Amino acid sequence: MSQPALPLPFPDLTDPAAFAETDIHEFWREARARRPVHWHEATGRNPGFWVVSRYADVQRLFHHPALSSVRGNVLDVVLRGDDSAGGSMLAVTDGPRHRALRNLMFSAFTPRVLGTVVEQVQERTDALVAAVVERGTFDFAAEVAEKIPMNTICDLLSVPVADRSQLLRWNKMALSSDRADSTALDAIGARNEILLYFMELAEERRGRPGDDVISMLAAAEFEGRRLTVDELAVNCYSLILGGDETSRLSAISSVLALIDHPGQWRALRTGEVSFDTAVEELIRWATPGVHLARTAVEDVEAGGQRIGEGDIVTLWTVSANNDESVFDQPRRLSLARTPNRHLSFGHGPHYCLGAFLGRAELRALLVALVDKVERMELRGRPRPLYSNFLTGHESLPVHFEGRRPGAGAVHRRNATTSEDILETKG
Repeated sequence: MSQPALPLPFPDLTDPAAFAETDIHEFWREARARRPVHWHEATGRNPGFWVVSRYADVQRLFHHPALSSVRGNVLDVVLRGDDSAGGSMLAVTDGPRHRALRNLMFSAFTPRVLGTVVEQVQERTDALVAAVVERGTFDFAAEVAEKIPMNTICDLLSVPVADRSQLLRWNKMALSSDRADSTALDAIGARNEILLYFMELAEERRGRPGDDVISMLAAAEFEGRRLTVDELAVNCYSLILGGDETSRLSAISSVLALIDHPGQWRALRTGEVSFDTAVEELIRWATPGVHLARTAVEDVEAGGQRIGEGDIVTLWTVSANNDESVFDQPRRLSLARTPNRHLSFGHGPHYCLGAFLGRAELRALLVALVDKVERMELRGRPRPLYSNFLTGHESLPVHFEGRRPGAGAVHRRNATTSEDILETKG
């Protein structure tokens, strides 16, 4: 198993503050070049773990049967022990049970349901962008980005509007924080509150079903039975976790990237690049979920190293998405980049269930920006979040100048046909 620890300028990957205060891309360049699969020594009470940084290794290990997600798929959870939702939540199941649960979840994501949700996404985003253009200077994170993904998932689950702001507060605390002194106990408490909320909602829908996703899941057959209330709750929680934070951070990162790269913003506005390629590049550029964790259930080789049974393995998507062997000049934003085989949504059996909605949300934002905004400017220092699982900013003070009258509208097209939606299920 162990080898001498690799002396790199940014060694402690368990420290959330280090991610907020350091240029991680320089570290990952060094890691990919000098030892792409290396052992991270134990720190404090945390055990050691493997760090995998090259694209080819990350992609292969994402679907390698020797690596299991049942103990957890986030580093801080696996370091503490086993994930209590292991074997019940889609993201932390494996094998035949994972396939059966995934198929069940997909059965509730019908083209009709997703098509309606995508229409609501565009309408909501148009209204939000129009409102902030009137205001001029504002915090994009608070006034726009926070209000799109959470409402999208809540539309999907038919969560009452009055409850959504509280869910957002809990979810932000569950995986990250805007405070350097936030504790693991704060995150655990927030996760428990979300689970308790969805247990109550699942009980309610089981007694009074509607035509929402929770009601459909509650009525469906799984392994010859219906899901328990606990199983319903953890999988609703999984949708919130996967659908809110990453999409919100992608939106914030995208606006900041377009401000920092005015030539790319101009190319998008003039139609020189398509919305579709722009979405893929901005998702790669943001890579809001920086890693996924696994546990080896048998020995496996990666990058010339033997990973032993029982070892914790971390797959660093943020590094893979900036691997020079796959992406030409990866730290150059290119909205026309194609092909763009980024791993932001994962790869293999655990490919993100919400990838379609994540793309639709970012596309809706770009369409609204091009429709309504002439120029965007930064008006203050963005505030970073503190997490070793997510990367991005909790605030983005900006000024939007509206488009001049008569500038013309943008041609819109969202993938809402049955074929387009089903294509995301592969």
